[in-house]
Amino acid sequence: MAETALAEVMAELASLEDPRARAVNEKHGDDHGVNLSKLRAVAKRLKTQQELSRELWETGDTAARLLALLICRPKAFERDELDAMLHDARTPKVHDWLVNYVVKKSPYAEELRVSWFADPDPVVASAGWALTTERVAKKPEGLDLAGLLAVIEVEMKDAPERLQWAMNHCLAQIGIEHAELRARALDIGERLEVLKDYPTSPGCTSPFAPTWIAEMVRRQQVK
Repeated sequence: MAETALAEVMAELASLEDPRARAVNEKHGDDHGVNLSKLRAVAKRLKTQQELSRELWETGDTAARLLALLICRPKAFERDELDAMLHDARTPKVHDWLVNYVVKKSPYAEELRVSWFADPDPVVASAGWALTTERVAKKPEGLDLAGLLAVIEVEMKDAPERLQWAMNHCLAQIGIEHAELRARALDIGERLEVLKDYPTSPGCTSPFAPTWIAEMVRRQQVK
């Protein structure tokens, strides 16, 4: 039954392949050509199917893995299973969805955060930083926020792109959420100038930490 379902789903994904979508996705490092709105529509129809999700993940196909993350049951994965999946998730969208849609909802999220944060692989470490940023915003108790700023101050400027982006997000989140550390976060951002010249679409907030912090704080004060 599972094999038949897998074959049918893979055939459907193949039928949704769009060369234009693939060209856009490949600019961001994602090797698939399925429009994400159409992918979500498939997931909505399939609903939650944990076994099929595992089968889709095992194909190694990026579109199939994205679909797997939409139809899985996050709390059904064991810690080591999530760890192996993260180490195997090399495209940015699969990596991001795995962390945001699955790991953050897992009972092993904190354990994995600590493990990944210290990983020598910068892509894996970026997942640890993403989970840390989540805690900065929602459950900062027990975190050494000043210590995080110290690490960011020393390492962010020369970090590989994915890790740098995750560190920058953490820097901004600390500045936004913790008024007592805001001046230091702003100072670090101003001095390091990470993402200062990042092209930003009209109506969007720049990822440059000082600009990001200032805008989000302004919105909070308006409320």
